[in-house]
Amino acid sequence: MLYGGIEAGGTKFICAVADEKLHIIKKISIPTTSPKTTFEQVFKFFDQYPIDALGIGSFGPIGIQPNQKNYGHILTTPKEGWSGVDFLGEMEQRYNVPIAWTTDVNAAAFGEVKRGAAKGKRSCIYLTIGTGIGGGIVVNDEIFQGLSHPEMGHLYIKRDPDDIYQGSCPYHRDCLEGLAAGPSLEARTGIKGEKLSLNHPIWNLQANYLAQALMSYTLILAPEVIVLGGGVMNQDHLLKKIRHQFTTLMADYMETPRIEDYIVPWGLANESGVIGTLLLAQKEFKR
Repeated sequence: MLYGGIEAGGTKFICAVADEKLHIIKKISIPTTSPKTTFEQVFKFFDQYPIDALGIGSFGPIGIQPNQKNYGHILTTPKEGWSGVDFLGEMEQRYNVPIAWTTDVNAAAFGEVKRGAAKGKRSCIYLTIGTGIGGGIVVNDEIFQGLSHPEMGHLYIKRDPDDIYQGSCPYHRDCLEGLAAGPSLEARTGIKGEKLSLNHPIWNLQANYLAQALMSYTLILAPEVIVLGGGVMNQDHLLKKIRHQFTTLMADYMETPRIEDYIVPWGLANESGVIGTLLLAQKEFKR
């Protein structure tokens, strides 16, 4: 029994094959270039293995409603050449196996709730903070989705009155992603995030914007745990600031677990997504 997984990001595709116990046999990274070139590399990798099911977690937005014509497609995306690509269709034509299809952050959320920082919980939110901001939700072992999948990075937040940065999101400017994703750090300071000093005031602003979002998610969804991942969260001091700001903003209005147990770092650092896709492949096969 072999399962395949694809964590498809705008920068790279992580492809993996695992056995029935989900021990990874082989994993590779493929640069995300043109669809044709990228898919050729994906096929070259998976053609070596007789996989029994495949899980895909893709950058988005994506079509998730099976009764819609755009199901399985990547929708409007700034990634050149990828808007409208029938990702799922390409895989189905190549491999006659059950295929699970969702977003990369949903897959990561599933990975974290099954094997990572949210293991043993019935519900969790996973938020990745990097070049962009995206989130996934798992409730009762199922990925949450409705009309579409969550776009948690585009939640509007209250701008600090002293913040004159226009925001990096080409659609909304003042949304969470526009004001708090990784590029905002360098855009405001001229210094890359990983090189900023720990006491730079930008971190307090960053923490406030993220804490605002986490408060909104908590009030709406009341998850058992919130897991934070992505490149920006490699800053340990930022997690402490977010927790402090969240506690201040909530003002004891709603009871949550102890803050150190409620807002936590990812347990599968840099692997949440690919492990999630393998778990979803296994689940799809059993279904």
